[in-house]
Amino acid sequence: MSDAHQHPNGPEPSASDIKLVIAASSAGTIFEWYDFFIYGTLASFIGKAFFPSVGPTLQILLVWAGFAVGFGFRPLGAILFGYFGDRLGRKYTFLVTVTLMGISTAGVGLIPSADTIGLWAPLIVIGLRILQGLALGGEYGGAAIYVSEHSPPNRRGYFTGYIQGSVVGGFVLSIIVVLLNQAVFSDQTLADWGWRVPFLLSLALLAISLWMRLKLSESPVFLAMQEEGEISGNPFVESFTYPGNKLRIFIALFGVTGILTTIWYTAFFSSLSFLKGPMRVDATVVEVVIGITALISMSFYVIVGGWSDKVGRKLPLVIGAAAALVLIFPLFWAMGALANPGLQESARNAPVVVSGPACHTDPFADLTGARVSDCGKLLETLTASGVPYSVAAAAQLSLTVGGEAIALPSTWLSAEGGDAKAAAKARKQGIEEALSAHGFDFSVQYPDLPALLGIAAILLVLGGLSGLTYGGVAAQLTEMFPAPIRYSSMSIPYHIGAGYLGGFLPLIASYINARTGDAYAGLWYTWVVVAFGLLVAVWGLRGGPPRDYGEDAS
Repeated sequence: MSDAHQHPNGPEPSASDIKLVIAASSAGTIFEWYDFFIYGTLASFIGKAFFPSVGPTLQILLVWAGFAVGFGFRPLGAILFGYFGDRLGRKYTFLVTVTLMGISTAGVGLIPSADTIGLWAPLIVIGLRILQGLALGGEYGGAAIYVSEHSPPNRRGYFTGYIQGSVVGGFVLSIIVVLLNQAVFSDQTLADWGWRVPFLLSLALLAISLWMRLKLSESPVFLAMQEEGEISGNPFVESFTYPGNKLRIFIALFGVTGILTTIWYTAFFSSLSFLKGPMRVDATVVEVVIGITALISMSFYVIVGGWSDKVGRKLPLVIGAAAALVLIFPLFWAMGALANPGLQESARNAPVVVSGPACHTDPFADLTGARVSDCGKLLETLTASGVPYSVAAAAQLSLTVGGEAIALPSTWLSAEGGDAKAAAKARKQGIEEALSAHGFDFSVQYPDLPALLGIAAILLVLGGLSGLTYGGVAAQLTEMFPAPIRYSSMSIPYHIGAGYLGGFLPLIASYINARTGDAYAGLWYTWVVVAFGLLVAVWGLRGGPPRDYGEDAS
C-alpha cells in the first residue's frame, strides 16, 4: 500500500501534475537548504560578528558548533513534523517547515553583533539555528515522500533524484549568492554588514517557495489513506511498534544515512574548509571552483536515481561507499598537492618538530578557562597556519624546522599586561617568518589553470561518490516503510544520521585536525562511519529490483 497504484481510490497524477510536483518540491528544497547552508558558507563572517573575543581556532570551532546545533535538533523536527505529516498530510506540513526555515534564517541577518549586545548575540544565533534544525527535520522527508508518492514505481528513483540533487542546489545557490555579494560590496562593507544580505534574501526565496507549493494538491497516497481510514493514530509510537520497523530504522540510520551524509559533507564542506583553510587558496577561487563542480554534480543524483530504478537501490550505495573507503584519503592528498604544492614540499624537506612538556592543544581553553601550556600555544599557532608538524616529549620547549632550532622569544608565549591576543599575534608572525626562511609559503594561493582543472576533477569524483550513495536514497527510504507511518519512520533515522553523524562532521573533523596538527586527520571520522555503514548496508539492505518493503521485516 505504498503508492497511488496500490490505492484504487487515490487519484492518478497526470504528467503535468508530476512536473509541477517535482518543480515545486525541488525549488522549495533548494531554498530551504540554501537557508541552512548559508550559515556554513559565511562561517568566517559569523565567527567575527558573534564570537569575536576568542582565538581563530576556537572561533571557527564555535561557528561549526553552531552549525552542528541546527543538525542536532533535526531529529526532534523529524518527530514533530513527521507526526503532523502522517496525521494531517504531506503538503501542509512542508508548507509550515519552509516558512519556519525562511523566517529563522532571515533572523540571523538581523541580529546585532556581539560588540553591540554581548553574549545575547551568540545565544540568539543558536536559538535561530535550533529553529532551522526543527524546520529541516520536517522538510526533507516531506518533499521526498511527496514526490515519491506521485511517482510510478518504475520511475520513483529518477523523479526523487531531483530532490536529492536539490540539496546540492541549495549549497550551490549559497555559494552563488556569496560570490555576488563579494562582487557588489567592498571587503570593509562585507565585514561591517554586507554579509547579512544573503540571510535577508531568504525572505524573497520564502515567498517564491510558498507561491509554488500552494499550487500543489495533497499526495494521492495520503488522500487514499484518508478515504480508506488508514491514517495512523500515533505515527511516532507506531514507528517503533510496527512489525519489523525497528530493524528497518536501524538499517536506514547506519546502512543508508550514515554513509550518504558523511560522504556528502566531506565532498562539499570538508573540501571547502580544507582549501580555504590549511591550503590557503584564495576564497573566491575556492568558491567558484566548488560552485561549478557542485552544479555539475547535481546531475549525478538524477542519473544515479534513474539507474537505481533498473538495478535496485542497494548496488549504487554499496559501490559508492566501498569506493569512498579506498579513495577518500588519496583524493584529499592529491587535492592538497595541487592546491599548495609548496606547503607539501616544504613539510617534506623541512619537517617541523615541536618538543616539550605538556605538548597538546585544548581548542576550548578560552571557554573553560584552562591554562594552555607554552607547547600547546605553539601547536595551536602551527595548526591555525596550516603547518604539518610532529610532537616529541622533552623536558625543555623547542621548535625545529629541518633540524634547525628556531628561537622562541618570551613575547611569543606571553605579553606584558597579560595581553594574550598580542602574544598570539606576535607568535603567529614570528613563526611564519621563521618558517618562510625554510621555504614555507604563507601567501594566499592562486593555483594555475592545470592545477585548478585537477582540483575540479577531484571534486567531481567526490561529487560522484556522493551521487552514488545519495541518488536513490529518497526512493529507498520511501520504499522501506509502510505508508501510514512513512513520514515519521523515514524522517527519524534520516535526520538522526544526517543530524549527528553528518551535521557534527565539520566540528569533529576540525577538532581532530586541531588536536593532531594534521589537516587530513579529520578524514578518519568519515572513513570509520562509512566503513561501519557499509557493513550494515551489505548485511541489511535488500538487493535486486526496487520494491516496497511493506510489512516485510527484512
